[in-house]
Amino acid sequence: MILPILKYGDPHLTSPTRIVEEISDEIRKLVINMIETMHAEPGIGLAANQVGSPHKVAAVDLSVGENPEDLIVLVNPEIIESSGEQVDEEGCLSLPEIKLEVKRPQRVLVRAMDLEGREYEINAENLLARALCHEIDHINGVVIIDYLTGMAKEMTLTKIKRYIRQGLWD
Repeated sequence: MILPILKYGDPHLTSPTRIVEEISDEIRKLVINMIETMHAEPGIGLAANQVGSPHKVAAVDLSVGENPEDLIVLVNPEIIESSGEQVDEEGCLSLPEIKLEVKRPQRVLVRAMDLEGREYEINAENLLARALCHEIDHINGVVIIDYLTGMAKEMTLTKIKRYIRQGLWD
């Protein structure tokens, strides 16, 4: 089922999510729906709070559904190591039409659980590291606009208001 993606300004996006205590059928169904939604957009990542769920769950798929082996499901993810630095443009399904330069680690080590409740670690670099950081930020209540300050943030907020007035955000 394709779920509606919440847009910037919705309080779910700035609220940290809750730890998943048990991998229930509800969580499995949420993840399946999130993956369908992410691929339909298309996007390379989606966090549970972007679809209104309070759970610490995210999915990342750099292939946008083209290669099933690229799909990564993250339950209770956390970054346990990071190194290096990369600055690149990022988009976000909750901020359509907005692209912002964001500084991220070049490499990260992430610990998470899969849908069977097994803990695993993933070493990532470059775009995968960026995508993992982006989704982990989401489940911690951080959106990319939070990386802006001063005039850059003000200009971006003005652009968002204009898009809303023009009906470009549903």
